[in-house]
Order: sequence, then structure tokens, then C-alpha cells
Amino acid sequence: MTYVETHYAGSGDLANQIWDRLSAAGKDRTRLTTGDLATVDEFHIRGRQATLEMAERMELTADSHVLDMGSGLGGPARTVAETYGCTVTGIDLTPAFCDAAREISGWLGLSDRTRFIHGDATDPSIEPSRFDAAMTIHAAMNIPAKHALYDSARRALKPGRIFAVYDILQGEGGPVQFPVPWAREPSISHLATPEEMRRLLAASEFDILDEIDSTEESLAWFQDMTARIANSEPPAVSFQLFLGDDFPQMVRNQVQNLADRRIRTVTYICRASATRV
Repeated sequence: MTYVETHYAGSGDLANQIWDRLSAAGKDRTRLTTGDLATVDEFHIRGRQATLEMAERMELTADSHVLDMGSGLGGPARTVAETYGCTVTGIDLTPAFCDAAREISGWLGLSDRTRFIHGDATDPSIEPSRFDAAMTIHAAMNIPAKHALYDSARRALKPGRIFAVYDILQGEGGPVQFPVPWAREPSISHLATPEEMRRLLAASEFDILDEIDSTEESLAWFQDMTARIANSEPPAVSFQLFLGDDFPQMVRNQVQNLADRRIRTVTYICRASATRV
């Protein structure tokens, strides 16, 4: 198991641990919705809202087959499948996430439209020109060979289709303060700058249609979440389940990093070139 896998692995059966907490909060498995899981399975800043904003730009229909690179617990894949009626294949390096993603999709009646594979999203063996759209959300921060990730996305996509990237980038405010949710220390944190992202995506034969900096919205989202938690019961289940007892410190550091502009949240909407050079 790699250091990255260890960072995210948690312990035991994640799906059952999630269900135990939901059950204790009075949830009924037969009436479970994606909203009930929002505090844990959309493991990225601004959660489901950010996923839907990306999906709106991906030119999806019910016939689309989408690739989710770094799919985690499967929240974004289920959101897209549920919203558009399409099929989503997720690939993730952490076996426990893939196992839990399959189980949770079963709870929500989405097993027929979501599939989760344990594997490396930079693997060049992904079947070429198979997918109608691709996305990656808060995954590349742990990947030093980003060119391999974006090359893999380009190979997997049919020509002219959309690749949507939403990630945390290195900001101008100085080095990141650790720990943060994607890394306890610098050795597994690999942030690109916006300038590097533009070069990387162009080198992988993507045309950038839009670059959307949501840093201010991200900071406001954290502030709103903090206020809501202070005035209500804590959520039944949160990311602390698989990140451990130092998760609150990770969140505090992440908010401070955003406020200091040590990190930025940026989305790239890209179109794959019509032909390979």
C-alpha cells in the first residue's frame, strides 16, 4: 500500500461505518438519498454544488458514459448519474474507497449506473476513445506526474469531448500549512500553479474553454459551514471517519491556507482535440 493509500484508507469497512452513524441518526436505508450522504461522499471543497457546476459544462445526456478519475467514495459519480441519467465509471487508488462506493451506490439504487474500479488513473491501459466526458475532482494534488493523468484522460475521451478538472492549486501566498485533508506533510502534496495547469492541459492536447477561480466562494463555503455546525448538531458522519482525529486541524489549516492565498480552488473546462497529433 502506498503512502497516499495509507493516508486515505481509514480502518475497517467504511460503508458499514458510515451506515452505523446514519442509522444512529435515525436514517432509514430504504429511504436514503444522496443528500443524506452529502457530508461525507462529496470529498471536495463546496461539495455537491461544485460537482453540479462542473457537470453543467460537460455536455451530458442520458446516453453519456463518464469517466471519474480519482472517484473516492463515489459521491460525484452518483450525483452526475442521478442528475443526468447517464453512466459513470470511477477509478481510484484506494481499495477501501472503491468497496464503499459500490456499497453506497447499492443503497441508493444507482448500481446500474455507477461502476468503481480500483486502479491508477494515470494508467495508459485505459481503453482509448471510450468515454463521452471525463472529470477529476481534488485528485491531482496527490499526483506528481500530472502529465500522465491528463494524457490518460485525453486517451480515454472521444475526440472533441469535455474534460472537467476541479482542483486545489498552489497560490501566491506562500507554502501550504500542513496537515491538510489531502496530505499530512509535504511529501505527498503535489500542487500545480495555474500557469503550470495551462501548460499541462495544452501539452495533453486539450483546449481550455474556461478557467474558473472559485477561491472566494470556497472560503465563504467554509465560513458558512462553520457557522451552521456551531448552531446545530454535528453531522452524523464526516470525513473524520477516514482521516482520523487530526481532521479538525486539517480543516482549520485548509481555511487558513485559502484565506492566505496559499492555495486556490480552480476549475478548468477543456475540450479534447478533434484528432491526435
